[in-house]
This record gives sequence, C-alpha cells and structure tokens, in this order.
Amino acid sequence: MIQLFARRAALAGALSLLTTAAAWAQSPGTQWTKDGYGYLQVRPDSVVQLDIRQPGKVRTLLSKRQLTPAGQTAPLGVRRVALSDDGRLILLNTNTKKVWRYDTRGDYWVYDTGTKQLTQLGKGRPESSLMFAKFSPDGSKVAYVSGHNLFVENLADHAITQLTTDGTDKLINGTFDWVYEEELDCRDGFRWSPDGQHLAYWQLDANKTRNYLMLNTTDALYPFTVPVEYPVVGEDPSRCRVGVVAVSGGATKWMDVPGDAVQHYIPRMEWAGANELIIQQLNRRQNESKLMLCTAATGAVKPIYTETDKAWIMAKDEPVGWDWLKDGKSFVWASEKDGWRHLYQIDRSGKEKLLTPGNYDVISVEGISEATGTIYFLASPTNATQRYLYKVPLKGGKAERVTPAALSGTNTYEVSPNGKVALHRYASASSYPVSDVVALPDHKRLSGGELPEQAKKMKLPKTEFFQVKTADGVTLDGWMVKPTNFDPTKKYPIVFMVYGEPASQTVTDNFGTGFNRLYQGSMADDGYIYASIENRGAPAPRGREFRKSIYHNLGSLNIRDQAMGAKEVFKNSWVDTSRVAVWGWSGGGSSTLNLLFQYPKIYKTGISIAAVDNQLNYDNIYQERYMGLLPEDKHYFVDNSPLAHAKNLRGNLLLVHGTGDDNVHYNNAEQMINELVKNGKTFQLMAYPNRTHGISEGEGTSKHLAATYTKFLKENCPPGGR
Repeated sequence: MIQLFARRAALAGALSLLTTAAAWAQSPGTQWTKDGYGYLQVRPDSVVQLDIRQPGKVRTLLSKRQLTPAGQTAPLGVRRVALSDDGRLILLNTNTKKVWRYDTRGDYWVYDTGTKQLTQLGKGRPESSLMFAKFSPDGSKVAYVSGHNLFVENLADHAITQLTTDGTDKLINGTFDWVYEEELDCRDGFRWSPDGQHLAYWQLDANKTRNYLMLNTTDALYPFTVPVEYPVVGEDPSRCRVGVVAVSGGATKWMDVPGDAVQHYIPRMEWAGANELIIQQLNRRQNESKLMLCTAATGAVKPIYTETDKAWIMAKDEPVGWDWLKDGKSFVWASEKDGWRHLYQIDRSGKEKLLTPGNYDVISVEGISEATGTIYFLASPTNATQRYLYKVPLKGGKAERVTPAALSGTNTYEVSPNGKVALHRYASASSYPVSDVVALPDHKRLSGGELPEQAKKMKLPKTEFFQVKTADGVTLDGWMVKPTNFDPTKKYPIVFMVYGEPASQTVTDNFGTGFNRLYQGSMADDGYIYASIENRGAPAPRGREFRKSIYHNLGSLNIRDQAMGAKEVFKNSWVDTSRVAVWGWSGGGSSTLNLLFQYPKIYKTGISIAAVDNQLNYDNIYQERYMGLLPEDKHYFVDNSPLAHAKNLRGNLLLVHGTGDDNVHYNNAEQMINELVKNGKTFQLMAYPNRTHGISEGEGTSKHLAATYTKFLKENCPPGGR
C-alpha cells in the first residue's frame, strides 16, 4: 500500500508535543482488563494500570525494580504488554526491531505476579528474533514465531516445543512475506485454538518470488546487494495455505481450500469454534471474496458466502479478530454491494441480514456490545472529511449519532470490551487533539480532556474547507490555507498537496491538516496559498461509486479530477495561475508527475517524492487490485503511468528518491530519468543513498530534504502577493 508518508510525518511531529491524562495505553491496541474498566499503560521504567472508575488513580503493575532482570542494572525497555486471562502473568515485548514498516521482531519476557519472577522466553533463540508471542487461553503456555518457524513454550518449566522445522527465508510459517504484509496488512500469522490445544497458522512459499536487489554503495568499500522478495505486476504471488498443528507437536493438517493456492489470497483466518476455522479467500483479480468454514481435524472446507464486484473487494479490515457473536452462530461483516459500505449479520449457512440500512458508509466497527445489544461504528453521513461515533441495535435499524454535535471534526474511539466506556480522541484542523474517557452511550466525559501547556503555544494554520463542482459534474472536497494578512486585491501563488490514490485521504478535518513539514518557515507568512483537493478513488465515505470509479483509471481519472478541481479554484481572482505548484509523496509523487505531464498548462512546478513512475514496477497485490491483470489489462498500466507522459514536461520538476526504498524501488526514478533525458527535458534530481520510502534515515536527512524542497519551491514558484 503506497502511503502518505509526508502527511503522517507532519502529524507525528506535531503530536509529539501532546500528552494527556487519558492518553492511549499503547500502540498497537489498548490492553484492557478483563472487566473492561481498566487498561494498561507503558511508562518509562514502569507498567501501570488505570481504572476508568477512579480517575487519577494509578496502580503500578511493574516497577523499575521489577522490570530489571537479575544481574542487570537497567530495566527493560518495554514496547508492548499483554495480560494472561486471569491477570496473573504479564507478557512484555522488548528490544524490538523493524520488519519493513513495523517493529514486529524482538525479545519477550514474562513476569509472574505470584512468584515475582521475571523470565525471558525463547532461551537459545537469536536476539530480537521472536515475533507475535501470545498466551494460550489458559495462560499456561506462550506461542511465538522465530526464524519463520513456530514454537510453544510451557511456562511451568519453560520447555520449548518446535512445531515447524521447514521455515527458511523463503518458506514462511506463522508470518508473511513482504507483499502480504504491505498490501493485505498481514503480520501475525497464527492463532490459538479456543481450547489451547492447537495452533492454526499460515504458510507462504515464496521460493518462486524473485528478489529485487537493492544496491548498497555506502556501507562498505565494495557495494553489495540487499535482496527483497518482491513480486511485481504480472508475477505470481507466494503460494499460501492454512494448517492446524497440535501444541504437543506432530504433523500439520492442511485445510483443503479449493482453487489454485498461488492464484488466490487468504488474507484473513480465525477460529470459528472448538474445531473449526473461518477464512476469507480472494481471487487473484481481487474482485471475488469467499468465506469458508474449515474443519480443523480433517481439513474439509465448506464455502458459505460469496461476494463479487466489478472493481475490487478489500480484505476484512481487522487483520486480527473476527466479529463473531457470542453464541457462535453468526458474525458481523462489511460489504459495499448495495452501493454503500454496510454491516451485515451472516450466519453459518451464509444467510445475511442488513444491519445498517441507509445512504451512508460505515467507516469502521469500533465495538459490539451484546450486553447492551449495540454495535458502535464510525461514520459521517453528511461530511466526508469528518468522523463520528454512531450506534445501531445489534438486530439492525436506524443509526443514531453518539458523538456530541459540538465535537465537529475527527473523533476516534477505543471501545472497552464491556461496551460501557471508551477512550476517545477529538481533533480538528483548527483544534489540538484532546483525549478523554467517556461513558457510553451518553458520551459523558469521565476523565481527561486537558490540553498541555506546550500545545497551547503552537500556531495552527487557518484551514478553510470548501467544495468545488468540476466541469465533469463531480463535487470534490478541498481545504486551503490562505496567506497571512491576505489581500484579495493581490494575486498569490498556490501550492497543491496531492495524494490521489485509494490508500489515503488528504482532505480531512483533523489536526495536522494544512501543515507542511517539508517547508522551512511558514508558507502562509511567506505568501503562499496551500491547498489540497480530494479526487474520486480516495477512501472517503462517499459511497462505492466515488471510491471505485478509479478502477482501470488510476493515473487518469484521479488526475483529471485534480486538474478540473484546480481550474475551479482558479476562478478566484486572487490565485496567480502563472505560479502553480504541486507536490506529493509516494502515490502523491506519481500524481504530481502525471499532473505536471498531462496538464502542463495548469501546473508549472512539481516536486515528486518516492514516486511510482511505471505502474508495472510496483507490487502485484496493490497495483493489480486497481488496474487488472496481465496480459489483458496491460494497456491500463502503461497508458496511465507517468512514464508514458514524460515527453510532455514543460515546467520545473524536482525528483526525489531514496536508493534503499524497498517499497517503491529506485528503478522507478532511473526509468523516469532515462525517459526525460531521451526527450531532452531538463529537471533536477535529489537521490538519498540507502534511505527507505520515508527518507528519514541518516543524520541530517530530514532537514536536508526540507531545505531542498523549500529552495526549489521558492526559486521556481516565488512566494508573495503581487
């Protein structure tokens, strides 16, 4: 998934100033106590438990002394924690290392609150090699992945049983390859059975997946290659299968899933009962989704629900967990088949019932409380830039807004397992994030809501939201930050920030909107208009047609929407159409190039960072999802790539790319360089050796990128009113 790195980094920089009494317990996922009224929080040198019913009261679960292993002087640096079901054992994730995007490798320790013993797991395994450790249902064991094999450790005597032995760099048990992780959000690849006697797990065979060889020319006297298993468009994905193995060891029983194991994906799997799994299978084109029940003991498979789409179907949102109701007879599922993203209740025979009727999109499920008969979810029926909590009866019906009307903007929630309280965060483009604890369903604040002093001193951009109707009759959302001391009798340069692809929105009423971390100084003070427009294809809650009209048209329809939207903005007399710039990162870098090449009369200056210049270069799961399959759909990939339009460059272009980018490889930039050179087009290039997709590694890198960005923009799109 090509992500909007620049925007995320801008938010991260601003949010680092913010701390609140009701801050999220940790990331990822809040660790709630069993009763749903308490949650854990990792603090420097300690792990504490907070009780929502007693604001301000903090119970220390693990002190600095308790976190210090015998014979050592420093406490463990804890990244994540988890409690056993009875609360007696605490699992600690430490010394973590990145696997591509996230730090999913590390060391694990268990603290026994009864014996007061702190014990490291996986003795004899390499340092920082354990992944996804988790307690068995009864808390007597912990399972984990190391070296692409599965292990179970008995906590009574710490005896370790190795369940798989065939794991290699290319044969992957219990976790995933690069592309499954990146595009299907698959990382944790095994599940405990409800009785704790078996593990269900994925196995991926990437032996036929070719390596992309990145070249490291700076870390040694002689250059060396860095291989990344990376299936580009048209290349087969890894063979995928799901199996069940006893925790005592023995042979794996593989599920007899129909269809070619290479030409299908299995993005989701969970236990559906004591001896049954449920899986989601997508075909290679990703426009057919099948749900299947699998008998764990025999491997027999029974398809229960099939959905098709003319465009694509996304994998179930949550990579871990399945919204089964407690009776085990049915589960909650999301589908866009009626034109809106709605929730359905599906039983084991495949019979469905619509739970959220109406012309609006369910953005995400936040909690299901069977005790109160309520489903909580995010939606925003009238404003696609915002987010609010809604509820609907578990039996279905009319949705009712829970978030108070005064909280206009973006609201996010972590609903407690008991469904009675939630950790809530409110933010908007004009206000700082505020975290608090609220009671449900009345949304009464129980604690939190304070704003730190340092945050009050931050100067926020004055972001204005607007809508334009293009020449194609399409209404698009946008935001704009006007220059300080704006004079409508003058003309100002405008800089568009663009993303444009289905992985992210840019126009959201959220904290950070209107910021540009790459600009040194204040764009508003210097006299720039800063703006963004949301084209069709973005994942905005505006219905299926808005999102999926981009199918086969990534690089054309979204680009035209941006250009036609810009022309509507230009109807304001204070926009200087001779000074128009556009920039973007990743998918936004691709959009920047296409805008500059396809609409050279509109966009005069472009800064493209980490762009996919040729869609055939990118990974199969992402690009095929939106553009189709080779060979029949090859023309869509070719015709809509920036490379096909490079000959039309007229304006000023800065290309920026990291040579160590494992996501959007540097060969994209090199192919673009060759095409521009062939056509006699001059441009500027900034290559960052061995930097990845975020271009942040190395001393001074972020500051240098910002200086390069700012200098190029000022020289080629001069600021100030005229």
